[in-house]
Amino acid sequence: MKKKLLPVLLGVVGVSGGVQANDWLLQDSDEGWSCEYRANNTPWSLMRCVTANGVMQHLKALQAIADANNGTRVAGSNGYTQSVQYIAYKMSAAGYRVELNPFSFRQFKKLGPATLKQTSPRNDVYEEDTDYRVMSHSEGGDITALTSAVDLDLGPDNKSTSGCEAEDFDGFPAGHIAIIQRGSCSFRQKAENAANAGAVGAIIFNQGNTDDRKGLMSGTLSADYSGGIPVFFATYDNGVSWADTANLKLNMAVKVDRTETTAYNVIAESRLGNPNNVVMIGAHLDSVDDGPGINDNGSGSAAILEVALKMKRVMPKNKLRFAWWGAEEFGLIGSTKYVESLSDTEKDKIALYLNFDMVGSPNYKLGVYDGDGSEFGLEGPKGSDAIEALFNMYFNMRGTKSTPSEISFRSDYAAFFNAGIPFGGLFTGAEGIKTEEQAKLYGGVAGEPFDPCYHAACDTIDNISKAALEINADAVGLSTLWYAFSTESVNGGEGDSEEQPNRARRRSIVDEEDKPKLEPERLGHHWLK
Repeated sequence: MKKKLLPVLLGVVGVSGGVQANDWLLQDSDEGWSCEYRANNTPWSLMRCVTANGVMQHLKALQAIADANNGTRVAGSNGYTQSVQYIAYKMSAAGYRVELNPFSFRQFKKLGPATLKQTSPRNDVYEEDTDYRVMSHSEGGDITALTSAVDLDLGPDNKSTSGCEAEDFDGFPAGHIAIIQRGSCSFRQKAENAANAGAVGAIIFNQGNTDDRKGLMSGTLSADYSGGIPVFFATYDNGVSWADTANLKLNMAVKVDRTETTAYNVIAESRLGNPNNVVMIGAHLDSVDDGPGINDNGSGSAAILEVALKMKRVMPKNKLRFAWWGAEEFGLIGSTKYVESLSDTEKDKIALYLNFDMVGSPNYKLGVYDGDGSEFGLEGPKGSDAIEALFNMYFNMRGTKSTPSEISFRSDYAAFFNAGIPFGGLFTGAEGIKTEEQAKLYGGVAGEPFDPCYHAACDTIDNISKAALEINADAVGLSTLWYAFSTESVNGGEGDSEEQPNRARRRSIVDEEDKPKLEPERLGHHWLK
């Protein structure tokens, strides 16, 4: 049956009526099957050898690294450096050309608990991590001041643009704490506008336009934040209460450290393949400071590592370039700096980029980026629709359905999108809430987060769905193998020859004035927008 299936897979002709989901899942019964010495240059061979158990071995190694380094692998820490060393060693031993790509960034660390208190008209103490959180890259300070609300738009379905324009602060009393609503622009922009208007602190509360934008989350002002004032994030209900309280005086206190540091992306290339038609496969390697990051994003990092190791004997037609990005959790820094460092000629050589950020969420969905824009209205660069179609075909052949994931610029594909490079990838969900329909499709618990340990200390080796890991690791393998031999479905064959492709059209496909504003929100713990 597998011999019948192979032309279907490699010919991109869809699913024949005679091929059933169970045929796709069949395992050869040959005894003595050895993955170590096989070329794995066919889909069933590669997917037989890429297993959840194999990926879990790498996740156990990342967990051990975190355990030895205060429970974290955050960029700039020893835990991250040892994670880099682990990946680099494995890839080098497998015969890939490995480069450690350095970049500098400003690391943020909170030095002890913060406090937020109401001193007038009442004496109330608010609870950190329940009522509010300090935003990443906030400045430190200990201030007590009156508050002023800034251009709020409350209620369901609101279209808040609070704090996005300097004019929003017309008449703002200097020396007050700004109460700002989330929505429409980056947190950094809101906070810097507040500081420029004379605010001594700022609290940005959740937008409240939908039920999933009312609670507490953590966010980042980005490493380039220059407002010089402390900034907290708060729940929607607290923000509304403060806005309705006359003569409200608050005390904000936090100590932080913002230090310039160096981290590394790991870039590993196949020795064979057309260097003018590069297929990039990436995942971020760093965790947040609060936990070991085994699902986010050890799962994506371990999955692409396992695929690369099992493909070490494949002789690809196109150059394969695997990337493990650093400082994603500080605002997509490693991937952004890497893409920005490439010349236009080098960018043009990249045929496509595949992104795998969280592929083992315990209460998972099987998310595929909406490359054709049919679900969320924003399509990726030309060719992204074909990548989405490949993943959807794979899930259909596995006898399950995928769920479209919004192109929200919340992961490392953002810089590739901005460069006009086709992209696609998988996402099993973070702090978002699973719907009843998704629970019927994938099992799990409706009304609960896809990953209840997202960006928390409990994101450990026990925070992984092996079922999600198994099916997604195979999807990573299939897509990587597919494009290793041809990117024709993405670029119409351009670049499949040894000639340098002419992809300069990418850089002019959208006028700068009409270009989507790529100041992205970072999903969950660190938000940019």
